[in-house]
Amino acid sequence: MTARVLVVDDDQSIRETLEYHLRESGYDVTAAASAEQALSRIAAADPSLLITDVRMGGMSGLELLAKVRAVRPETDVLVITAFEDMQTAISAMKAGAVDYLVKPLDLDQIDLVIERCLRDQRARRRLAQYAADEAEPYALSQLVGRDAKMIAIYKTIGTLTRSRAPVLIRGETGTGKEVIARAIHFNSADLEEPFVAVNCTAVPEPLLESELFGHVRGSFTGAIGDRKGRFELAGRGTLFLDEIGDTSPAFQAKLLRVLQEREFYPVGGERPRRTEARVIAATHRDLERSVASGAFREDLYFRLRVVEIVVPPLRERRGDIAPLAQHLLAKAGRELHRESLHLAPDAVHALEAHDWPGNVRELENTLMRAVALSTGATIGASDLSIGASASSPARSGGERAATLQQVEREHVERVLRESGWNKRQACRILGVSRPRLDRLLERHGIVVTERRAT
Repeated sequence: MTARVLVVDDDQSIRETLEYHLRESGYDVTAAASAEQALSRIAAADPSLLITDVRMGGMSGLELLAKVRAVRPETDVLVITAFEDMQTAISAMKAGAVDYLVKPLDLDQIDLVIERCLRDQRARRRLAQYAADEAEPYALSQLVGRDAKMIAIYKTIGTLTRSRAPVLIRGETGTGKEVIARAIHFNSADLEEPFVAVNCTAVPEPLLESELFGHVRGSFTGAIGDRKGRFELAGRGTLFLDEIGDTSPAFQAKLLRVLQEREFYPVGGERPRRTEARVIAATHRDLERSVASGAFREDLYFRLRVVEIVVPPLRERRGDIAPLAQHLLAKAGRELHRESLHLAPDAVHALEAHDWPGNVRELENTLMRAVALSTGATIGASDLSIGASASSPARSGGERAATLQQVEREHVERVLRESGWNKRQACRILGVSRPRLDRLLERHGIVVTERRAT
């Protein structure tokens, strides 16, 4: 969706300059010569951002700012003025302006400020959606499926809301182990406490101890101050340790002590600190085999496995693929600003026939790519990029689901191609500013030559 901007200035030359520049940058622009005129047009314009001069005949820009903030708090207001004085700047920012610029205007600076405002608005919308999802029972909003194995997991989650026992979640990569951990936390009595997640394979082994337990100043090179670890940051909440089966025996010994004694020493520290965090661990490894080989401590295995949840892969609950796909399709539609999408029958059949070695994560990436590259409201089988079906030979080694970066590049290239390599038109379709499009082109190495653009 193209961002909408309302420009308010009683100086016609400045107003027209801004209007022309912003339209060239891909925005939908409405202009007003006074604050009163702006108020009469704001409902129809429905702007994401209002840019207003301060000193105008009649109502001032600061008065307009106050009225807009009262009736449309979701609209950001950028104040510009020819008079640089501290009191005006303070008054504008106190009244809720997102920024304050002084004439003569630097159009590049305006582009940067506008893009920052719109980026922050998108972040606020995502946060609001996340908060809404968190507010409802998490298992109902994020866990999808009526398979008997999934129903058993829901029942276990319900039982764990009354307990702080350690939990071990097992399942193949991409099955949604962290989603289940979050469901346990956000349905517990401690849902107001932090949920802190750590992927043990994403942190280099020498730094994992500092990451979890913190460190004191001078404990190692680069430790220029005290730092709290994830155990301390979790408080009485939940510490989720993903891929616990890939940690070293030396680290496992230290983690075992924390679980047994409920205390830990920061790296370089001399005094122990208490922890009340509940630990939920997850792994895709066969821990019994790891215990037998000596790669995983047996005592830690039993300490973590007070309650065990085994998450089935998608190929073992094919009846859940269709409702799960529709749920993920709606999520992708919200993120890419494409609502009311649905799956065609042939797409549902193709999804249900696939083995999904990457499980829910692969399914989500597949649908995200389909939403980004399709043009209609219906996603058909031809819009899906999936490998071999359940009845076909296994996919060739090395084939993987497209990354979001690949999806983004393909989407931008397709829009440019369909717009005849016209950057201005591509900005309108993509809903981005011209500087933002240029940065996307640079990031993905897409070259728009004069020959292409003709």
